[in-house]
Amino acid sequence: MFSLTSKNKSLVRIPKGVSRFNTFSNVYIASAVRTPIGAFGGSLSKLSCVDLASAVMKEAISRANISKDQVDEVCFGHVLTAGAGQCPVRQASIKSGIPKSVPCTGVNKVCSSGLKAIHYGSQSIQLNQSDIVLCGGTESMSNVPYYIEKARFSGMKFGDKKLIDGMIKDGLWDSFNDFHMGFAGDLCAQNEKISRQELDDFAASSYKKAIKAQEEGLFDNEIVPLVIKGRRGKETVVSMDEEPGRFNEKKLRALKPAFNRKTGSCTAGNSSSLNDGAAGLLLVNEKTLKKYSLKPLARILEFADFAHEPEKFTTAPTGAIKNLLKKARLTIEDIDSWEINEAFSVVSLAVANQLKIPLELINQFGGAVAMGHPIGCSGARILVTLLSVLSHTGGKRGVAAICNGGGGASSVLIERL
Repeated sequence: MFSLTSKNKSLVRIPKGVSRFNTFSNVYIASAVRTPIGAFGGSLSKLSCVDLASAVMKEAISRANISKDQVDEVCFGHVLTAGAGQCPVRQASIKSGIPKSVPCTGVNKVCSSGLKAIHYGSQSIQLNQSDIVLCGGTESMSNVPYYIEKARFSGMKFGDKKLIDGMIKDGLWDSFNDFHMGFAGDLCAQNEKISRQELDDFAASSYKKAIKAQEEGLFDNEIVPLVIKGRRGKETVVSMDEEPGRFNEKKLRALKPAFNRKTGSCTAGNSSSLNDGAAGLLLVNEKTLKKYSLKPLARILEFADFAHEPEKFTTAPTGAIKNLLKKARLTIEDIDSWEINEAFSVVSLAVANQLKIPLELINQFGGAVAMGHPIGCSGARILVTLLSVLSHTGGKRGVAAICNGGGGASSVLIERL
């Protein structure tokens, strides 16, 4: 009946009812916030993924100075949903005070979930389906339950049953090769000829940058402090990431391989840790900016994905970045700052080597090795931090990219305003 892609422009007819697709809307980031990143079993372990998400939802809306009933849609990444109750994103939205009439969507693209949620929110605004979309990601790895597989019908009449760690099975285990994702990190280091010393050097640098950023208050604007209630009503305020304070360079360099014990080079020290946290960004169109006199932090220029062999997920960000820059008609030299998620030190090093990105422009405030990697949150977290980096350095364009289990990666290009 009609076509939007016909080479013959005279054949293009836009029927009534879909005129909103005539013009794509620009996407702006009105606010960006995250929780502190809690250590595994640490200060945030008493909070659920719903608690963490609702905290950033409320703060993102508050910082944009709009009312909660103006939000058109909520889209959040979340990987480890077992035990969190039905539709955790919906729970968080309602808990934060967003009207029950606002639709909510949870996204699971493993570690890329938070960034993919931003893709979806951006598309909703581009297509004029929404004016305001609240996006982000959340994860409480401390609260993931253990499973007893096939217990429902196989019967447990006699003998022991094996417990399955839900966090590892659904978040950290390569289902295609039946190994921990750390083995893929070792494989990448071997294939890319990256030494153990290079991995440890990169990890130590990540910690030092994160500690310096903490000391200089460079994370303060992006973090919403959380109040944790303890025994007898005692309250504790958590306002800083926990992992950087655990840094001990001598111990880091002395650690044994964590995965391939014989020939591996990925350790607990040069890999990201297990963590709790959430991040949220409020995306709006130009009409909303004018209506509420908002000053945007940045404009989302482009976004892209990539996928290849599951065991090569560590280098998937290279493909996602290539696709991103091709769509934007830009080069590596056009980008001022990079956030490449440090699932393992080898990821950022391999991508930097393949694309010839200067290391001094990558993760300038430290990365997931030092700060932590709550997997459903991290894609959104790196974009929040990228905004802080660009603001501090005066840079104009930045790219956030993150790999994910199964061989994929996602990326986003922003322009600071």
